[in-house]
Amino acid sequence: MAITLPLLFLGILGLIFGAALGALSRTSYAHADANIKKIILALPNVDCGACGYATCADFARAVAEGKAEATGCIPGGAKSAHEIADILGIAITPLDPLMAVVHCKGGDKEAAHRCVYDGIKDCHAAILAGNGHKTCADSCLGLGSCVTACPFDAIHVSTSGVAVVDPDACTGCGLCVHACPRSVIDLIPRVHKIYLSCVNHDRGTRVKKYCTVGCTACTLCVKATPSGAITMGNNLPVLNYSFGENFVVAAHTCPSNCFVDLVKFRPKVNIDAHCTGCGDCVPSCPTDAIAGEKGRRHIVNKEKCIGCGLCLNTCPVHAIAMWGGLGYVEDSRRRVMRA
Repeated sequence: MAITLPLLFLGILGLIFGAALGALSRTSYAHADANIKKIILALPNVDCGACGYATCADFARAVAEGKAEATGCIPGGAKSAHEIADILGIAITPLDPLMAVVHCKGGDKEAAHRCVYDGIKDCHAAILAGNGHKTCADSCLGLGSCVTACPFDAIHVSTSGVAVVDPDACTGCGLCVHACPRSVIDLIPRVHKIYLSCVNHDRGTRVKKYCTVGCTACTLCVKATPSGAITMGNNLPVLNYSFGENFVVAAHTCPSNCFVDLVKFRPKVNIDAHCTGCGDCVPSCPTDAIAGEKGRRHIVNKEKCIGCGLCLNTCPVHAIAMWGGLGYVEDSRRRVMRA
C-alpha cells in the first residue's frame, strides 16, 4: 500500500503532463503550419532550388522549423527576407544582392574555331564530343546550357555566339553558374558594374592567336589601379570589389577590351566658374581630358573624359562635379544628354 500510493500519484502526474504536452504540441504545430503558409506567400514561388530545397514549400517548412535561414531565398532577396523575418518575429541582416556575369566575350568573330560542332545544343554534349569547337579551352561555347538552367529568362545566347545576362532580370540565384561546364559564369555584387570578361590563363601572343578580346596578362589594369584593388593571379587580373573601386580606369586602359561596363553612358566631369586655375586636377586625369592655363578656369574635353571621377577630390575649391545621370551620347545633329 505504501508503494502503491506514490506510484499512483506519479501515474496521475504523468497523465496530466502528457495531456499538457500533447495540447502544446498541437498548438505549436498549428502555429508552425500557419507560419509556413505565410512564408510561402512571401516567396517568389518559382521552385528554382537555389535555396537548397526542391520547392519553395519545402524551404518555407524548413524556415518555420528553424532548419533554414530566413535569408535563404536568393531570388526573393531582401524583400522576401524581411517579410519572413516579420512573420517569425526575428531580426535579420539581408545578404548583398548578386548578379550573374559571363567572363567571356569571345564570339564567333572574336574567337577562333578548331572545328564545326553539329550536335545537340548543349555545352556538356559538345565537351563530351571533343571538348568543344572553340580553340580557347576556357571559352563560352554558346550552346545554351545556362539558358536552360535559368528559371527567370535572364540569360540568352547572343547572335555572336556567347551567353549574355540581363542584369534587370537576373536574381543572382546561381543556377547558371552550376550549369556552365566551362565555369565562365560567376556571381558579383549587383552594385558593381564593371567586371573582367575572360577566364583564360594563357598570356601574350598565344592568346591573340585564338581570341582578339582575350586577356594577355599585360598587367596594365593593375598599374592603372594604385589602390591595389586589382592583383594578378595565374595570368589573370583579380578584381577585389571590397576596395570600393569603380574600375573605370582599368577598363579604359585594357588594350584587349577585356572588361565589360554595364553602365552604357557614364557622367562626364564639368569644371564650374569657381575654378582658380591651380591645375591640381590635371595630373589626376588618366586620359589628359583636363587642360587650361595657370590661374584661369580649366576646361574638360568631354570626348576624352571617361567619367572615372579621380579629379573630384583633387580640387581645393570643389569646382569639379559630375554632369549627366547617364552621361553623354552622340546625336547625329548635336551632343545631347541622356538621363
